[in-house]
Amino acid sequence: MTPRLPAFTDAPVRQSSVRAHNLALALTTVVNSANPISRAALASATGLTRATVSALVDELIAGDLLTEVEPPPRTGAGRPAAGLAPAPDGPVGLGLEINVDYLAACVVDLTGAVRHRLVSHADQRPVDAAQALSGLAALAGRARELAEADGLRAAGAALAVPGLVGADGRVRVAPNLGWQDVDARALLQAELDLPVAVDNEANLAALSELRAAGGRPSFVYVSGEIGIGAGLVLDGTLYRGVRGWSGEIGHVSIDPDGPACRCGAHGCLELFAGQEAIQSAAARSSTARALTAAGRALGIALAAVVNLLDVDTIVLGGGYAPLVPDLAGPIEAELRRRVLTFDLAPVELRAAALGADAAMRGAADAVIRSVQQDPAAWLANRLSGRAS
Repeated sequence: MTPRLPAFTDAPVRQSSVRAHNLALALTTVVNSANPISRAALASATGLTRATVSALVDELIAGDLLTEVEPPPRTGAGRPAAGLAPAPDGPVGLGLEINVDYLAACVVDLTGAVRHRLVSHADQRPVDAAQALSGLAALAGRARELAEADGLRAAGAALAVPGLVGADGRVRVAPNLGWQDVDARALLQAELDLPVAVDNEANLAALSELRAAGGRPSFVYVSGEIGIGAGLVLDGTLYRGVRGWSGEIGHVSIDPDGPACRCGAHGCLELFAGQEAIQSAAARSSTARALTAAGRALGIALAAVVNLLDVDTIVLGGGYAPLVPDLAGPIEAELRRRVLTFDLAPVELRAAALGADAAMRGAADAVIRSVQQDPAAWLANRLSGRAS
């Protein structure tokens, strides 16, 4: 979305505010362009004068946010203009993820390319939140060192966590990790000395899928790990709910008289379709039967979501992404049986474009978006960092 100036008030708009708005407008226009865009085309697209655009672009290039690229060959008369593109050697986002059985970190640049990716597989349930986050900070530190060796500077970090996250960065509850009211943002910021944002892992994965898949207007993203989360994208916007806690599909009850869940309820979806549930069922019978049972449970829960929200696409991500060929049949059978409008408008089921990395990629991308939306702040911090 194009940044907008604040609504009119009696207070005058400061020149710095206009500059910040125009910098963001120029940068996001270049970023959202399918191909490198010339300065003249940028002026036309933004409505800014060519002189203003030239000054803004010079500032963005000097700040390592944009770069000039060779123009494509031209057959007509006249010299082709150089194009503008996001700078691959500019600020990077540090994407972090903590899940029940692994820690992960990645470095993503302004072009969206993953420069480094680190994963450490270890069960996080035996350790407390502070220890788990300290381990993640160590992994993040290694990723950051690799980035700095490439001459890249992290603009910030974002953490994807499988739980309910408040606006203040506190993890209110993460049942599968055993966390309750954990100030994850403060703990990570203290160790990383970087600004840190925290969000639900399925929400961040859904946002990364929204961009990777070309902005499909509405879909349900289902992240399958030991726990199961969902990101709800409606009309191109992530739906967070009144308190930001939507998407806990893993705790939708499939069988009210079923086994007890860590959340305190009985018969939750993740007890039938989470990774540990699938592994346990496979050990008792066979992998094929376990995946069929998991697909049926997912289909029951997803049919209720489709009936309620009227979405036309379901995206399976996380550990489910590589299992789509096995899960699709039983899921679709339940959708056909239970979705009232299935015969009128079938539901598309597909694997996530970014596979199992969607959550940490979405976390890194959240940092990159913050730079794109406020390049003036990055430029100021960059100058301050050089001065120090």
